[in-house]
Amino acid sequence: MINGGSETAVAPVGGSQPLDWKFSQVFGERTAGEEIQEVDIISAIEFNRNGDHLATGDRGGRVVLFERTDTQDHVGHRRDLEKMDYPFNRHPEFRYKTEFQSHEPEFDYLKSLEIEEKINKIRWCQSSNGALFLLSTNDKTIKLWKVQEKKVKKVCNMNVDSTKAMGNGPIVGSSISTSSKQHIANGGCTSNDFSFPTGGFPSLHLPVVVVVNPECLFVTSHETNLMARCRRIYTHAHDYHINSISNNSDGETFISADDLRINLWNLEISSQSFNIVDVKPANMEDLTEVITSAEFHPTHCNMLAYSSSKGSIRLIDMRQSALCDTHSKLFEGQEAPGSRSFFTEIIASISDIKFAKDGRHILSRDYMTLKLWDINMDSGPVATFQVHEYLRPKLCDLYENDSIFDKFECCLSGNGLRVATGSYSNLFRVFGCSEGSTEATTLEASKNPMRRQGQATSRPSRSLGNLSGVVRRVKGADNSGVDANGNAFDFTSKLLHLAWHPTENSIACAASNSLYMYYA
Repeated sequence: MINGGSETAVAPVGGSQPLDWKFSQVFGERTAGEEIQEVDIISAIEFNRNGDHLATGDRGGRVVLFERTDTQDHVGHRRDLEKMDYPFNRHPEFRYKTEFQSHEPEFDYLKSLEIEEKINKIRWCQSSNGALFLLSTNDKTIKLWKVQEKKVKKVCNMNVDSTKAMGNGPIVGSSISTSSKQHIANGGCTSNDFSFPTGGFPSLHLPVVVVVNPECLFVTSHETNLMARCRRIYTHAHDYHINSISNNSDGETFISADDLRINLWNLEISSQSFNIVDVKPANMEDLTEVITSAEFHPTHCNMLAYSSSKGSIRLIDMRQSALCDTHSKLFEGQEAPGSRSFFTEIIASISDIKFAKDGRHILSRDYMTLKLWDINMDSGPVATFQVHEYLRPKLCDLYENDSIFDKFECCLSGNGLRVATGSYSNLFRVFGCSEGSTEATTLEASKNPMRRQGQATSRPSRSLGNLSGVVRRVKGADNSGVDANGNAFDFTSKLLHLAWHPTENSIACAASNSLYMYYA
């Protein structure tokens, strides 16, 4: 099935009506005319397994965590909800939780290479004892982070009133400044602001460390701080930029992939990894394709898939050999006769792949299309979705301004009935992939996601033939144009990163430095 085309193929069964998408939340919304800092641009988005937490990474090396709040607001009110005479529909709502600096800029002195702090990928690991674990990576270094709530502790039960200061400094919790005191070498103080009470102390108390709520002067356990601590650093294993990391279903291992190699790691061992895929030829002049993305199978710990710049996907089984030079299955699309051009190989390069939750299907994104593959059928994709076919006449312009090399991500819904990916002008598209579905929705990352739909009906559409002469540009010219519906689009505003909630119809997407969330 080609949405936006004419071909038909079999897709997963389970037809459904198109979803009505609504705006939910935005974090980091920019005001009109606000200048965006490069370090604030979001470069990675990932929901955790149950969808209660969301992580984003940015080009400044920071990881920001959000937690879901709507599941907690109504706990204990079931009886009240049952009395309502209308259904209670709740959509995911999130709030800022914490953030931490994951990576810093580095410099490789041996190769005279500057290593950016930009976060390329984030992957959640299994939670343990109330702590959250996640992997983050830049071009060279992968880190395992533990985020946990720590109770605030203070020293209490002192022998003197906390409003008075001792000779060697203020008592913990006191707000009295000691900047005006004259200190001596052994840490004492020459000022005589402390004296023993008449008759001395009736008894001496040993100071104790307790959890204290600063708003109430009593011991409590409600005051906590979130602490992010780096538990492992996995480094010195990649000569080229890391483009993917993926957790294994066994909960113990993960893979990292660069242009030529895929390495297998144990989460507990950061000193060594095992090279399981190596496509580097003996002579680099013979190199014809590179690895672009890699992901573990969601349930089979021995299987993984990786994509290439030639538009192929290879499924490998680690039980076959230690070095998986040969693949179990090869998935590649058939080139239409007479359609080959200078741009054919460039736009065929796959930028992202994702396994469906059931592990039966693989979703891939190349520059122009989304393709859905059945791992039991390697003759071709079961469905192809045209993302922005109106750009095909402009491939020359896209090549000149390097937009043709943009790497868009893709995602699937938890039930596998829909897929989504981004485009230009901060647009993203949602397609239905069930049998007979014609759902192909275009949404804009703004507070009015359906704005483009309204404009499309009010403007006469133009043919692609007319557009080719209207928006011809040279390198360095204005990066704007018109899509098939007559709407202006902008190559500099690209929606590269998005994620679908694992259990509900909710999408989080990044438009520059802003995080938008939608539900249906």
